[in-house]
Amino acid sequence: MTEPSIWTRMTAENPEHSAAYIQRFRDLAAAGQDLFGEARLVDAMLPRGSRVLDAGSGTGRVGGFLAGVGHAVVGVDGDPVLVAEAERQHPGATWLIGDLAELDLPARGVPEPFDVVVCAGNVMTFLAESTRVEVLRRMRAHVAPGGRAAIGFGAGRGYPFEDFFADAAVAGWATDLLLSTWDLRPFTPDADFLVAILRSG
Repeated sequence: MTEPSIWTRMTAENPEHSAAYIQRFRDLAAAGQDLFGEARLVDAMLPRGSRVLDAGSGTGRVGGFLAGVGHAVVGVDGDPVLVAEAERQHPGATWLIGDLAELDLPARGVPEPFDVVVCAGNVMTFLAESTRVEVLRRMRAHVAPGGRAAIGFGAGRGYPFEDFFADAAVAGWATDLLLSTWDLRPFTPDADFLVAILRSG
């Protein structure tokens, strides 16, 4: 059996956790915060009408934006409360409940590969450690030849960047570009955030 993610354990311990997460982003939006920087970067990587896999899609914040500008988006998240919110907010995309460590979209009627996988919102740091390589491997298995991934997460969350680089290489990804923000600032050894643009090697 696949080890449950940290997020799954958190929601089991606190059933209100997901609702609080949803409200947090409603509050940020109401305060005028920019919630779409990740999506804009991914959009810049793609021609219109591209296929996007939003891995750990949450409420659809990233994938919903990308669907709204003309991409075909499939979002997958293990939290049914967040998936229901994504369906409510962004009906123009496909939202599925699923464990990223067991991701097999062809088995669920989605056979076409993707041009890019986006994994934002610190999703990688909520994975069970034992599933990290498998999640990266399954992401890669869902992209077309030469397909890419945009993965971002912060330092100090239990997943050192050097461990991520090693895991990505084991999973078959090659590094195209490393950034320290979603607005294209270069990655440095002391960066407290990583945005990795990877290519299916």
